Amino acid sequence: MGVKGFVEGGIASIVAGCSTHPLDLIKVRMQLQGENSVPNPNHHIHSLRPAYAFNSAAAPGTLHIPAPPPPPPAAKAGPVSVGIKIFQTEGVSALFSGVSATVLRQTLYSTTRMGLYEIFKQKWSDPDSGTLSLGRKIAAGLVAGGIGAAVGNPADVAMVRMQADGRLPVSERRNYKSAFDAITRMSKQEGITSLWRGSSLTVNRAMIVTASQLASYDQVKEAILEKGLMKDGLGTHVTASFAAGFVASVASNPVDVIKTRVMNMKVEPGTTPPYNGALDCALKTIRAEGPMALYKGFIPTISRQGPFTVVLFVTLEQVRKVLKDF
Repeated sequence: MGVKGFVEGGIASIVAGCSTHPLDLIKVRMQLQGENSVPNPNHHIHSLRPAYAFNSAAAPGTLHIPAPPPPPPAAKAGPVSVGIKIFQTEGVSALFSGVSATVLRQTLYSTTRMGLYEIFKQKWSDPDSGTLSLGRKIAAGLVAGGIGAAVGNPADVAMVRMQADGRLPVSERRNYKSAFDAITRMSKQEGITSLWRGSSLTVNRAMIVTASQLASYDQVKEAILEKGLMKDGLGTHVTASFAAGFVASVASNPVDVIKTRVMNMKVEPGTTPPYNGALDCALKTIRAEGPMALYKGFIPTISRQGPFTVVLFVTLEQVRKVLKDF
């Protein structure tokens, strides 16, 4: 297999990533909904109740007016509403914001994880039967996903920021021209370490996604063929792909929400960052928005993960046929 596995996985991943990019963008926008309700550590609000505000120690002639109550949280828009709003306010091209980062991410992350997974499958398969147990498939997915995520994290950060940019006021937008422009500016403005911001989350998510997605696809496909439910063709590939996409969505969504928020946060020099890490982000999100906030964007996640996984594996099977003699 060797290099061939990387090439096959890379081609399939780029095709799948580009074709489902708008759904991924909608997912990111939904995951950031309600984030403004998270307390800002840089904004200090007086702890006294309004009734006592005038009795606090103050310079003569100084009038202290209590801060107005926070506005009620806005209703959360669904994926269709989010997509329509993006189309109306930013134009149809906005649905492909950050697509260059998606191509770069798939080239780095998915090519690595798909190629390594195939190598591990070959090395860890039973020499007599040629089969691989579910436990070893999961282990192969965990290791391959973790390594792939570490390699592709800079492109992941660029992609999240480019996808989220349109929701910011015009004056606050980053306006990255491409994935390479994003990576270059982040390195200069925020330091080289900013390219691996949220990398622990990226690695954790990738390990979960790769293990659940690739292992469940192989497992479901093998079960269908062994029981004779369908032949090894498009129907089997699509069925196994949808099952894999559902498993991966359920397993990875909470980590994906936290990853998106940590990567997207703005860190100004001399100010306290909104989140001090993954755990802090998770706790603040749950306190401000409730536990189910960790499943924000689940509908577009599964709506994207399903088609992505189908396109990924169907394309992969076709590419394998084309390259079988090489």
